[in-house]
Amino acid sequence: MATDEKPSRNEDEYFAKVNAELIKAHRVRLDSARATQERTQFLNKCPKCGVELFEKEFHHVKLDVCATCQGMWLDRGELEMLSHVKRSAVSRFVGSMFGLK
Repeated sequence: MATDEKPSRNEDEYFAKVNAELIKAHRVRLDSARATQERTQFLNKCPKCGVELFEKEFHHVKLDVCATCQGMWLDRGELEMLSHVKRSAVSRFVGSMFGLK
């Protein structure tokens, strides 16, 4: 017995709904992965030239230094830690630049 019957309209609607839900879930996963990639893309890169930064310790404070442009970047709280370093002429100069006393 051959069944040449067309699928019901309810069946078409069901599969369209399932497909739409799968597409929506896949879009959420892709958006999440893209956001994560964007956040990590610039992690530990020089903001000026984009080269990988390396850590250099200065008076027990780890500074991020660029090998290309020699820029130094501080993480949160590191500037305050440097303000406790012995007050040499250089540290007074740097402190005056950032308003540290």
